[in-house]
Amino acid sequence: MVRSIRVVQVGLGAMGGGIAEVMARRDGLEVVGAVDPSPDYCGKDLSEVLQLDNNVGQKVQADMEEVLSQADADICIICTFSFLHEVRPQIIAALQHGCDVITIAEEMAYPQAAIQGDGEEIHRLALAEKRTVLGTGINPGFVLDTLLIALTAACTDIERIKARRVNDLSPFGPTVMRTQGVGATPEEFADGLQDGSIVGHVGFPQSMYLVASALGWELDEVKEERKPIIAEQRRTGSNIVVEPGMVAGCNHTARGLVDGEEVLVLEHPQQVEPGAAGVDTGDYVDIEGTPGISMAIKPEIPGGIGTIATAVNMIAPVLSASPGLKTMIDLPLPRAVLGDVRETVKQLQVAHDCTS
Repeated sequence: MVRSIRVVQVGLGAMGGGIAEVMARRDGLEVVGAVDPSPDYCGKDLSEVLQLDNNVGQKVQADMEEVLSQADADICIICTFSFLHEVRPQIIAALQHGCDVITIAEEMAYPQAAIQGDGEEIHRLALAEKRTVLGTGINPGFVLDTLLIALTAACTDIERIKARRVNDLSPFGPTVMRTQGVGATPEEFADGLQDGSIVGHVGFPQSMYLVASALGWELDEVKEERKPIIAEQRRTGSNIVVEPGMVAGCNHTARGLVDGEEVLVLEHPQQVEPGAAGVDTGDYVDIEGTPGISMAIKPEIPGGIGTIATAVNMIAPVLSASPGLKTMIDLPLPRAVLGDVRETVKQLQVAHDCTS
């Protein structure tokens, strides 16, 4: 058996820490470096940070360049920022040290849709270094794009797709609450939309254009709308209480048009304790076509563990892929990798060699 796949984890927040924990107990993977400047983590043993019984044997460090120069890693998992321009330097550093890259930065799910650039610099460097870069996660990355795309395989014609992800914000921390406007007055919510402090869901353009690219649609435009969800009853989250009349969440909608016709609608109402208002959480897809398809997953796929699983499960497809900047539609069908990750890499490499 070849050596374990050597991984550097960058960012040890809720998602990054969860990813590192899963990798630490996954056959065929070895976490050989961890990066996080937070004083809560830096200088501590990774096993202590993750509260693992087994000793991973790595100290968390603040300097990504130093870790990469020492680690001799195969792949780097980056869980730090949402936006392309913020995460770009870290991706470039990983590529320059010979690593493939997976990031959960939302704009990297389809960088061509990001305002700050299309990722061409990253793509060129990945090709030059013969490495692969993928942006993924639960959303964008799976529920409101890859899953939709997979369902369309059973259709001969499609007129319109509508998908809706309804989730509970209660477990999330203060950063998410602020960006969703939770706890604000309706007036403060409107001001937050204007100054950019309230953003709703990051990643709708990425999902929209990823679906359109897969289906061969050329979207004329994508229209986004964010509206406050006003609490009519007291709501309680893990670190916030929302009184009646205050904002409990954000109802964010994106609409994609082709020749003036609405062909793709994605909705993502996120709020604290939706059950208090009689709202059931879930993931819903309706495809108007031949045949029509309706799918409902109730309750919703949990966002946290879903993102963690998606990132870890895409390690094998990324390591076996051709070089360059990839999206989820460029790689093999996503799946859970429950056995030795090295074996899955070998299987995918054989399949890739047979089709290339």
